[in-house]
Amino acid sequence: MGDADNVEVLGSNPSGTTRKVFIASQLHYKMARKKIGNIRIGKIKREIKKEEQKKTEGEKGRRDYLFITAIVFLVLILLVSLYYSVFRLPVEYKETGPNFISVGNATLVSINVPAVDAAGNGVSTTLFVEAMPGSGRVLLDINNLLFWADTEHSIRVARLVAANVTGLNVEKYDLVYYIEANASIIGGESAGAALAVATIAALQNKSLNQSVMITGTINHDGTIGPVAGILEKAKAAKDVDATLFLVPLLQSRDVTYETKKHCEKFGFTEICTIEQIPKKVNVGEQTGIMVREVETIQEVLDYFIH
Repeated sequence: MGDADNVEVLGSNPSGTTRKVFIASQLHYKMARKKIGNIRIGKIKREIKKEEQKKTEGEKGRRDYLFITAIVFLVLILLVSLYYSVFRLPVEYKETGPNFISVGNATLVSINVPAVDAAGNGVSTTLFVEAMPGSGRVLLDINNLLFWADTEHSIRVARLVAANVTGLNVEKYDLVYYIEANASIIGGESAGAALAVATIAALQNKSLNQSVMITGTINHDGTIGPVAGILEKAKAAKDVDATLFLVPLLQSRDVTYETKKHCEKFGFTEICTIEQIPKKVNVGEQTGIMVREVETIQEVLDYFIH
């Protein structure tokens, strides 16, 4: 209802004053309700805005906290790495030379092994054995398959002997065997004793004396069996600066054969034959390296491990 209507009604109605007051009250009530509604809406909006600001600030705080935590963590890693690189004192890392490395629960041991090549010359190569916690697997270097095919039996016996010597359950360890250079020159059986020594050292986390070398087979009871080519192998050991060469029993003296041509005349005919003349040789004196005979793996370990 407009103002003109109100005036007209009031002019023609003696009770217009009361009605005017009533209508005015309604208008004021509506305006008041609208104003109160606007106030409430504004208050709600302000509260929502405050909550959003708090949420934004909380997320920013969490991001800042994570960022600072990451920075502190990286700084700690850098400090620890710097400390170990400067002072060389890692808790789970030990290295006593190129033949022995221990990182965590894994140990890598190497041993020099003498051999005789196809031309009959003494040579030396390096055998590596790595031991680590596992499920009893025996892993071989597939790059040297010919060598390992001939050596598989010696590895099995060496593993058995190592278990007996150390008292460890080898089924709880994985063993990895591989060899440096041309492995085909090494006969599997003649490397048996060296395999046993290196396996024991790897399982016991011990280093080996690199000035000592050995040749010989390994038997299931830990005894050292005979091999051929003692003199040539001793020369190879000497060539790589070894000072002690271990050989099986009764093999510190070798027998060499000198080839001679013998001729006899029968009338007008001369008949010649080629003869092999045996000659006893003291291996140590002949090669200039100290030679010791060993009977069992325990004797061998006394020279290799201190």
